Amino acid sequence: MSLMEILALVAIGGVAGFINVLSSGGSMLTLPLLMFLGLPAPVANGTNRVAITLQSITAVGTFLRAGHSNLAVSIRLSIPAVAGALIGAWTATWIPRPIFEGVLITAMIGAAIFMLLPQPRLDTRPLTPERLGIPEYLALFLIGLYGGFIQVGVGALFVVVLYRMLKIDLPQVNVIKVFVILIYTLPALAIFALNDQVLWGMGLVLALGNMAGAVVAVRVNMGVRGAQWIKWLTLVMVAAILVRLIW
Repeated sequence: MSLMEILALVAIGGVAGFINVLSSGGSMLTLPLLMFLGLPAPVANGTNRVAITLQSITAVGTFLRAGHSNLAVSIRLSIPAVAGALIGAWTATWIPRPIFEGVLITAMIGAAIFMLLPQPRLDTRPLTPERLGIPEYLALFLIGLYGGFIQVGVGALFVVVLYRMLKIDLPQVNVIKVFVILIYTLPALAIFALNDQVLWGMGLVLALGNMAGAVVAVRVNMGVRGAQWIKWLTLVMVAAILVRLIW
């Protein structure tokens, strides 16, 4: 890796880590970046999981030290998510590259459209294990399936399930989200690694940025209004990346 490539990985990783914890869409920046640096799409997809894993460990640890957690709910939601992620990651290791790139572009466009939609104002309440049922477990299985496959925009799916369906506030959505993502990303990363689709050196450099961004994001962990500028920053960057990918 050249010095410019290292700086690009750390800088974009920092932005992505910040975005991933507080909102969604960080992988819409890092995954195309890895592809632009010459990695085949499947290898970029696997390498990106190194950064996601270390970013999630950093975010979960920082949340726990700050006294913010909901382990009872997070562990229950992680179980179906892991089952889905195993299937999704295995599928991603053998899918043809042109199909994967088409899915990536489609996922980025879909996530960008979702980010443009206004969030409804809801009367939120604490989430306890008793409120979880078959629809929520099925939804987390599907999130894990998608996250194991590509990860792009998965945070938006957590907003749909946790904020819109279960009506918990967005700071708590972020706390549960990063825990579940950590748990299902570990086996997904193992599958990519076993299929030789992880470049550890590049992934670890990217992870340095992601981890730094995650630490800052946990300390901020703002609500909907404060996160608006993050959404627009992400959308501008994604638009530029989409133009490059399609071209």
